[in-house]
Amino acid sequence: MAAPQRRGGPMSLLHRLRAMPGGNILIAFVVIELLCILGGLAFPDQFHYLSSANIAVTLEAIPTVGFISLGVGLLMIAGEYDLSVGSVYTFTSIIAATLLDSYGVPAWIGLVAAVAIGVAIGLLNGVITLRFAMPSFIVTLGGMLFWSGMTLLVHGATAIDFEPDDVFEAVFGGSIGIVPMNFVWLVVLGIVFHLLLRHRRLGSHMFAVGGNQAAALAIGIRPGRVKLIAFAIAGGMAALSGIFSAVRVSSISPVGGQGLELQAIAACVIGGLALTGGRGSVLGMVLGAALIYTIQDVLLLLRAPGFYLNIFVGALIVGAVILNQAMQGRRRA
Repeated sequence: MAAPQRRGGPMSLLHRLRAMPGGNILIAFVVIELLCILGGLAFPDQFHYLSSANIAVTLEAIPTVGFISLGVGLLMIAGEYDLSVGSVYTFTSIIAATLLDSYGVPAWIGLVAAVAIGVAIGLLNGVITLRFAMPSFIVTLGGMLFWSGMTLLVHGATAIDFEPDDVFEAVFGGSIGIVPMNFVWLVVLGIVFHLLLRHRRLGSHMFAVGGNQAAALAIGIRPGRVKLIAFAIAGGMAALSGIFSAVRVSSISPVGGQGLELQAIAACVIGGLALTGGRGSVLGMVLGAALIYTIQDVLLLLRAPGFYLNIFVGALIVGAVILNQAMQGRRRA
């Protein structure tokens, strides 16, 4: 008689990880981190990856795209895109800074106003997309240009200072040891979004609408309502990211959000979200953003030219899509 096969072991764990949502990006991220740690240990004087300063800077940078990726990711799961989040990031933070700097409005009210404007812009994108049956890609591309122009119209091309009170700065720009508060907030919001997607009806509806809108409609789900909520969340998260970044650097540039929309979409794609909607995980969104900044950090430490980041991220996007398509075909088979 053949001996019974042992369950468990490294291969069994690997298969279980690959089967879980975001499992592939988790494996890739762990492998890359281990290589970076080994490099830091082997060449501590040349490759300062493990220095406390480098760790703090990297953790502080990840949430900029991480917050936006959470909003964009939910929208992608619902089957839509938002290319205006980079412009919303800048426009709303400029409004908050103007309220604080020119009118003496407390930073807390500026935060609420910025997020409310971001939500309103997201809803506007959703209404136009659904009312006129237009691709969200085109609607939000127009929104990206419109709100970028509005930023220059409202404030001009010069940077504006953002200096909130000490309590506000401690809550949103302080740190716990080497861990910055914006990273703590990213983890907290990541848990909230995970619970929303996996343990609440709205999350189930987002997966259903993005996966098969006709089937979702047939079982009583209102796709328009679900997508409007997803658009609103994407706009609100872009605004929140802008406020966190303003606190971090104490100023806001009118062109500071350029390219963030593409980085957020890239993070989501690298994190395993389906381009057609209906599949994804919060773990994938966050780790996708973390992987982009890890690669950027490594290139900076190696003193590589800046355009190398585009090369690596571009290759990662194509590779991630190929891998996701192959896995989807295997599941269907």
